[in-house]
Amino acid sequence: MAAQQIPSGKQGLRDGAGNSQRASQRFFGRNDPAKRRDLRRNGPVGVQFLYRTLEYAEGRRMTPAASRHISVLGREAVEMLIPRDGGIYVDATFGAGGYSRMILETAGTRVIGIDRDRSAITGGFDLVDQADGRLTLVEDRFSNLAEVCAAQGVDAVDGVVMDVGVSSMQLDQAERGFSFRLGGPLDMRMGHDGPTAADVVAKASEADLANIIYIFGEERHSRGVARAIVAARKEAPITTTKALADIVGKVVRSKPNEIHPATRTFQGLRIFVNAELDELHLALSAAERVLKPGGRLVVVSFHSLEDRIVKDFLNQRGKSGGGSRHLPEVAQAVPSFQILTKRPVTPGEAEVSANPRARSAKLRAAERTAAPAHTAGELPAWPTIDSVMRGG
Repeated sequence: MAAQQIPSGKQGLRDGAGNSQRASQRFFGRNDPAKRRDLRRNGPVGVQFLYRTLEYAEGRRMTPAASRHISVLGREAVEMLIPRDGGIYVDATFGAGGYSRMILETAGTRVIGIDRDRSAITGGFDLVDQADGRLTLVEDRFSNLAEVCAAQGVDAVDGVVMDVGVSSMQLDQAERGFSFRLGGPLDMRMGHDGPTAADVVAKASEADLANIIYIFGEERHSRGVARAIVAARKEAPITTTKALADIVGKVVRSKPNEIHPATRTFQGLRIFVNAELDELHLALSAAERVLKPGGRLVVVSFHSLEDRIVKDFLNQRGKSGGGSRHLPEVAQAVPSFQILTKRPVTPGEAEVSANPRARSAKLRAAERTAAPAHTAGELPAWPTIDSVMRGG
């Protein structure tokens, strides 16, 4: 099926013959689940659910709480972007729309919002209406942001902002299976495709489980946890967050005021299931390609693994000259970024007090130079969902 452009704002939908439709029931096939599945993706760019309807496909309306959502370090991030009239910006992790809402406060700005979570996209329809044609939402992975921009007829943008990792909205929905504190299915997928955490726990070898939990969760008891999981799944399938947390709790002990014993295991599985670190590597390179000279990249991360990737990426792209006088001179690519944050920006006491989840946040920013984008490096050789699920 040929891709169809769905307009922003309140103009209504048009079918292939250009006929206006007041509601999107026929386009989305509201009463046809098979048609909804077929529409979900079309090539590298996700279907653009840009029109508010009475019933959202597999989604939910933005709640008053979501509409008041304030992104961690949101004001600092948007100030780093320096939004200007006529500028085009990518909110690569739309979530509850906090960054987009603040960017749109500057008259004449346009925002392309991306999120792989359909509930985040449908939750943003109210903001699309309020933006009066200046906000486009696309359901896709942020690693595809260059393709998303191209599909919108945009070759270069003035800024890209990313908020990396799982969102508070996802953590607080028990049915998404991200939190060991809320009983729910062991899912953990940010989107609606691919294996779940339960699938990984059921299929992965003991060695693969140990690697996943150690590399992505930084759990030093990873071998013991993996061994306990394999033993438990022989007795019964592990399908709920509580079941997995109980298994981990028998291996990992914690003292009062320490993090929950299952924290690192859940983190490791979540990052693995969603290929979060690979996605971040690819998204940073994609941002480098689409940013125009003077355009700015702003990334907020919440974990040392993520922050390290961002820091290394910017350091590599921001280098100029250097080297050792004792070694042969090696040609070095011209810096493609000028780093704006020598040290990461962190939340103040007031923000951490209001939102304890903000305490680990770090913001890094850089400005694009006129130099060509550097060649993207190979992804790290860590476990991948494809290799683990096929058994090697």
